[in-house]
Amino acid sequence: MLKSCFSRLTKLSSGNRFLFPALLAALSPALALAEAPSGDVPPPWAYAVDPPGVKAPKDDGTLRHVPNSTLALTLSQVRDGFVAPDWHPDAHPPLAPIVAHGRKPEVMACGYCHRAEGTGGPENASVAGLPAAYIIQQMADFKSGARSTSMPERAPQKNMMALAKKLTPAEVEEAAAYFSSLKLRPIMRVIESDMVPETYVHGWHLANLDNGKKEPIGQRIIEMPEDLEQFVSRDAHSVFIAYVPPGSIEKGKVLATTGGGRTIQCTICHGPDLRGLSHIDTAAATGKVDASVASGFQGPIPGIAGRSPTYIVRQLFDIQHGVRAGAGTVLMKPTVEKLTMEDMIDLAAYASSLQP
Repeated sequence: MLKSCFSRLTKLSSGNRFLFPALLAALSPALALAEAPSGDVPPPWAYAVDPPGVKAPKDDGTLRHVPNSTLALTLSQVRDGFVAPDWHPDAHPPLAPIVAHGRKPEVMACGYCHRAEGTGGPENASVAGLPAAYIIQQMADFKSGARSTSMPERAPQKNMMALAKKLTPAEVEEAAAYFSSLKLRPIMRVIESDMVPETYVHGWHLANLDNGKKEPIGQRIIEMPEDLEQFVSRDAHSVFIAYVPPGSIEKGKVLATTGGGRTIQCTICHGPDLRGLSHIDTAAATGKVDASVASGFQGPIPGIAGRSPTYIVRQLFDIQHGVRAGAGTVLMKPTVEKLTMEDMIDLAAYASSLQP
């Protein structure tokens, strides 16, 4: 078993020169995962882990700028976890206090990690436009431990589980109301390609190594910021490139809209355009989603169109392996039960290629 896992990790981490040592350190809990069609080890490209002992560069005082903004901030300012850098204040409603500043000393600003406009990044989640009730439920699941992760060493997920225990119900509602009021801007460029740039792990996500070399994509999604420095500056207008295997978007469309004979089509619950539904149409779900389950959970169902494919794969994998539970996952369990990793990649590629 260990030899098999070692071989798989070696292959999947190709091109990520800092990733493999960290994954070996994290291997023990991963080996405890139950066997599943998608495999028993979290895919390294989806669960990027910062290398041990990595040190952030020092702030030399240089002012940073991003496109279409007059604001100027130092590196120390964009690293302040109790401030959400607001590069484009006219592009969204006034920031809610918990989103803008958090609550010192325990609660970081929600907009620090998820950005001022809720766009997030491959390392966490885009929360803009998600239903308020859904966000509140996810925070409750993080708090109770129902929502965990297949790679507990990853800081973004650890932080969410810790913060959920410190936030007050009023603060959760405040953040949920703000993020749900936003519309997710198009931030994904999904490109089918059999060759991709070599990458490394930077801030719990992949980044372009910028050495001019390419490698086969294999069975992976390679998602990275188009402009790394813009993303490091926590600009909510950052755009991401997601390289996916050739043919994956069309295969994902077939799975999402028909089930492909081995799963329940995503469009029943997430809507025909995968932008989410306020409630489940139990009549449409009859014979496809267990009636007792559907009647017990009416929604809302989050939109997945135009969101990070890396994030989507992590959620499918976590639900399949039982580490993400909670009210909404009762509908997802039969959907993901027979999915292979290729299926997950195809579904994520298709969903992310759509307009949010």
